[in-house]
Amino acid sequence: MKFDSLDLKNQVANILGQADVKINGTRPWDVKILDDNIYKRLLSQGMLGVGEGYMAEEWECDSIDELTFRALTRIGSVNKVDFAKKNFTFLLRLFFAKFINFEGRNKDLEVVKKHYDIGNDLFLSFLDPYNQYTCGYFKDTKDLNVAQEQKLDLICKKLHLSSKDKVLDIGCGWGGFGKYAASHYGCSVTGITISKEQAKYAREFTKGLPVKILVQDYRDLKGKYDKILVCGMIEHVGYKNYRTYMEVVDKNLKEDGIFLLHTIGSITEDDHDPNSWIRKYIFPNGMLPTVELIAKSVEGLFVMEDVHNFGAYYDKTLMAWFHNFDENWYKIKNKYTETTYRMFKFYFLTCAGAFRARQLQLWQIVFSKKGIVGGYSSVR
Repeated sequence: MKFDSLDLKNQVANILGQADVKINGTRPWDVKILDDNIYKRLLSQGMLGVGEGYMAEEWECDSIDELTFRALTRIGSVNKVDFAKKNFTFLLRLFFAKFINFEGRNKDLEVVKKHYDIGNDLFLSFLDPYNQYTCGYFKDTKDLNVAQEQKLDLICKKLHLSSKDKVLDIGCGWGGFGKYAASHYGCSVTGITISKEQAKYAREFTKGLPVKILVQDYRDLKGKYDKILVCGMIEHVGYKNYRTYMEVVDKNLKEDGIFLLHTIGSITEDDHDPNSWIRKYIFPNGMLPTVELIAKSVEGLFVMEDVHNFGAYYDKTLMAWFHNFDENWYKIKNKYTETTYRMFKFYFLTCAGAFRARQLQLWQIVFSKKGIVGGYSSVR
């Protein structure tokens, strides 16, 4: 791909043509060009340029999710080595991703400041009553609220929760799991987060229940728990820290305890680094695990009892989030900018398309320390 004298528009048109996408076409997935600057952005910056161009209102599309789905399933992949030779910035990112640990304590706080602390009202505008910012379980339902309750109950059943259990929720968000588990199963829950805004909300949300919310880094955990949940948090840890993370879980889990990991995952190591736009605007320093990376991180610590993939439901979850966000935007738009609206719209719909294309997965993995005698009974 050349970036000099060739007609930029024709290059972009040829790329999009592989996905049956037309420039200024009339179908929902066709792109409407509002500023010709987008052609240079796309060819020189890839996904970062596409996203920034959308935020800058340089292009529009009626169905970004379907555009993304078509692009991911029909356009041939770019050879990263060849592309890196022509893009020094991309080459540096490949180098740093391999040899530098981006996810330390200070980097963890960066994603909190950039994303999670943007404003509770923004997140609550699209989430369900339990404030679940992870994939819902849409088995036999089309309703987001039902799907999220089903997800929470699925987790509780997989953990074999009882009223006697002392449960640890690492990355507790706004306290939804703690409230559900304590209310429906009678257990006591300790949730940790490094977001002060989330913790403040979660304490009020779980008031009157045997739920304790702490602002604490996972590396500082000291205790013994019957059950441990990590739901939508390990994506922020970084694969160079996976072993440390699992050792912390091991140290805090009782010998006969159960540990459940709920995480977005990628199918190849080449894809575990989220696209450059997501990394800059949504989840700084985020990185998705692969099955191999997870397996290596638990060697000698845990027995993998059960693996459940329901990544296809994340498409439904994200589309429901966008519907709610769009419907409720008028309530909060005076506090935010139109750029924020377009940023979240692009985020929801491109991710929905990626899950629809099965480029991204959602795994629930159940672990025990020494293997459950008689075997583990899977719950679906």
